[in-house]
Amino acid sequence: MRAHIKPHRFTGTVRVPASKSHTIRRLLLAALTEGSSEIAYPLDSLDARSCVSVCRALGVEIAEHQDGGGRLVRWTVRGVGPRRPDAPAAALDVGNSGTTLFLALAAAALGSSPVSFTGDAQIARRSAGPLLAALSGLGVRVASGPDGCIPITVRGPWKGGRVSLPCPTSQYLSALLIAAPLAPAGVLTEIEVPLLNERPYIELTLSYLKAQNIPWEGAADFSFFRIPGGAAYRPLSGPVPADFSSAAYPGCAAVISGGPATLLGLDPEDPQGDKAVFEILRQMGAEVSWSGEGGDRALTLSRSGSLRGGVFDLNDTPDLLPVLAATAAYARGDTALVNVAHARIKETDRIAVMARELGKLGVACEERPDGLVIHGTGTPPAGGLVDGCGDHRVVMALAAAALGAAGPVEIDAAESAAVTYPGFLELLTVKEG
Repeated sequence: MRAHIKPHRFTGTVRVPASKSHTIRRLLLAALTEGSSEIAYPLDSLDARSCVSVCRALGVEIAEHQDGGGRLVRWTVRGVGPRRPDAPAAALDVGNSGTTLFLALAAAALGSSPVSFTGDAQIARRSAGPLLAALSGLGVRVASGPDGCIPITVRGPWKGGRVSLPCPTSQYLSALLIAAPLAPAGVLTEIEVPLLNERPYIELTLSYLKAQNIPWEGAADFSFFRIPGGAAYRPLSGPVPADFSSAAYPGCAAVISGGPATLLGLDPEDPQGDKAVFEILRQMGAEVSWSGEGGDRALTLSRSGSLRGGVFDLNDTPDLLPVLAATAAYARGDTALVNVAHARIKETDRIAVMARELGKLGVACEERPDGLVIHGTGTPPAGGLVDGCGDHRVVMALAAAALGAAGPVEIDAAESAAVTYPGFLELLTVKEG
């Protein structure tokens, strides 16, 4: 699908969708209980649907409840426990969801039957190699395609031990942290972490272990964890928090085009790392203000003057690179997005893709091995045709960039925005072709 975007001011009030990170973690934790969980107001996106499909293939019962308008309002999830005895008949298809692949891989390794995984063309390029090596060191039998990519098969039992797990993506470590407590009683899992990117996502995962009173020990810098087996997860209940990663797109759209726009549903105390985007926007010269209290907080963003460049470390928040690169195209001076080499191993090489596609709009960008420098002039980018490369965050970033451009922008492969944020293009009143 090709999206056609005419420059215009983005204003209004937006209810931010639920967090993908929270939604998938809650689904998998609920699947690993032996009771019934209620997940209220989850993210209803392609990635979340992929996780639902994987859970159902493993025998998890998931009932959907909708409101009068057909909107998903709740999942009732009846789990199968940590060590499912029967393997599914076919490979589990994770679609485009790397979170589902990595977290479900480790969970599946708790059982004694082989479980296989597959996915789409982008997932086929995303390596699980370090995670598979760690699982093998814990006694799990693993098989994969070249470089640790799909097709992947894992088979327990989980025997424990001490392993080293470098984490260019935090999802490797989150996978072990969620699965290790469910190993048999007496089994001890020790994890050395010589490299860790995206630390806030580990804090998010640990928040679930703490809420469930799961025993674990860890170094303050997350370089080591010791997790005894024999624990069990309790059923979950409650609403899924709103997503700061998704909120970045309407927020930056308002800053790019002038706004104002108000975002509802965000909790500034949530451990999601991508909430850092709003402090970065403030430093760049945007007007950013919170109002209200408790669950009625509102965040308003606008811009009345020029944005300014700066140097921003995105090691904790690599998913922000595309949308901040798009925003930096409107700044005066250089904006350096640094310490984020792992942005190259997402759905696409987002550093290379954003440099190339912004370049098509006349924005001068300089690739670096671990980041991107955008040479801003303070003048709007040109219109033109760009390629979203089937990467949801690239598509949404380019759509936001188009709002302030000097002419219309067309984005190829724009349908992938639904992976994380269904309705985002419609929110921008984009014409599809």
